[in-house]
Amino acid sequence: MSLYAVTNPATGEHIKSYPTATDAEITAAVTAADAAFKVWNKTELAERVKLLGRVAELYTERRDELAAIVTREMGKPIFQAQIEVDIVASIYRYYADNGPSFLEDEDIDVVAGGTAIVRKEGLGVLLGIMPWNFPYYQVARFAAPNLMNGNTILLKHAPQCPESALAMEQIFRDAGAPEGAYVNIFATNEQAAGIIADPRVQGVSLTGSERAGSAVAEIAGRNLKKVVLELGGSDPFLVLDSADIDQAATHALFGRFGNTGQACNAAKRIIVADAVYDEFVEKFIGAVTSVKVGDPTEADTFMGPLSSSAARDGLAAQVDDAIAKGATVLTGGATLEQPGAWYQPTVLTGVTEDMRAFSEELFGPVAVLYRASSEDDAVELANNSVYGLGAVIQSTDPAKAQAIAARLDAGMVYINEAPGTAPELPFGGIKRSGVGRELGKYGMDEFVNRKLIRTGK
Repeated sequence: MSLYAVTNPATGEHIKSYPTATDAEITAAVTAADAAFKVWNKTELAERVKLLGRVAELYTERRDELAAIVTREMGKPIFQAQIEVDIVASIYRYYADNGPSFLEDEDIDVVAGGTAIVRKEGLGVLLGIMPWNFPYYQVARFAAPNLMNGNTILLKHAPQCPESALAMEQIFRDAGAPEGAYVNIFATNEQAAGIIADPRVQGVSLTGSERAGSAVAEIAGRNLKKVVLELGGSDPFLVLDSADIDQAATHALFGRFGNTGQACNAAKRIIVADAVYDEFVEKFIGAVTSVKVGDPTEADTFMGPLSSSAARDGLAAQVDDAIAKGATVLTGGATLEQPGAWYQPTVLTGVTEDMRAFSEELFGPVAVLYRASSEDDAVELANNSVYGLGAVIQSTDPAKAQAIAARLDAGMVYINEAPGTAPELPFGGIKRSGVGRELGKYGMDEFVNRKLIRTGK
């Protein structure tokens, strides 16, 4: 079976395989992207705006078709897939609207007299290595700002997302992108390593696992290439004693179980103040047990299957380890005995540091609850992780929430809402959650040449 294939995780049915690129095809793709950069980087900003605006329109026009693809490929419930397409359209529209202003020359006050400006210019060909959990969104936040910068894109998608990968390439083709400006490649990991080493390629952006990030960073460092890495997370969700408990339970539900829990910035560790712990647990468990788990093509399904049987089995092993070492299951805790990659929505308590579930990322529908004896205890537990992606604080005391936010080791903190995203908000983390930022104006600053132009007196 080919590396790139669609297998419906709701049924286990193999649908279609796609051939992996030959070495000659990879060479041709890099050559085309390099040739396109020499032209695209010199185009007027109005042309880049036009392209991204048309891409946004096509995502909106093809919303239902695109959503159905990812539901089939990785099991995302259809209404969540449609929301993902909407977000993607908003990202391309955002950079079409705001990209030119982000690229304006910056004047610098020169002590010695004369003038100086910093001008942002594209770097060249960039490689994007993208994951399966948000097949369109992850690509958009890499491709949109960098095409606006004048860079060109080679896109290696996850092997289980070939259909969505081709659909995105077709959108760029139909939008009028120059040949080579956006090229999809069904590459192997070994071929990707060769692409990074190619002197015509100037940088690589990866969203994925720590293991993949470490491997890509090693190759990029050896070849002196810029990287952006958006990796794992084990984000804390703090419910303080002044929180609106009904709201907190709702936000925790969506923050943990949206996309079947398969999000790097999901609310994986729910840390609750002792004073409201029992009330929160009652309402949270009630919310979790009421969600519809089922056919992801049905509009009212909240949680579908995991992306693959391998993902389900890996998650089950982590939960089984916790149970064997004394963790308590409040709900769920097992696979669903039916075809496909199904796992029950699960809530654990009593997870301790000797359990895999304490330190490892749980990439699926499993929440871990912790009782905090004080605010200091909550912050200490929140920061006790190798990750530092996002965090959530639930509190009706604005001053307290801001004070706690300042103490958290995270790249992003959300107060009184579920973890989320928006085109204007920078996305990224610290520690083993990665390096660099995507989205917002910061997303345009990663892969540019900040050229100093100095004029003497």
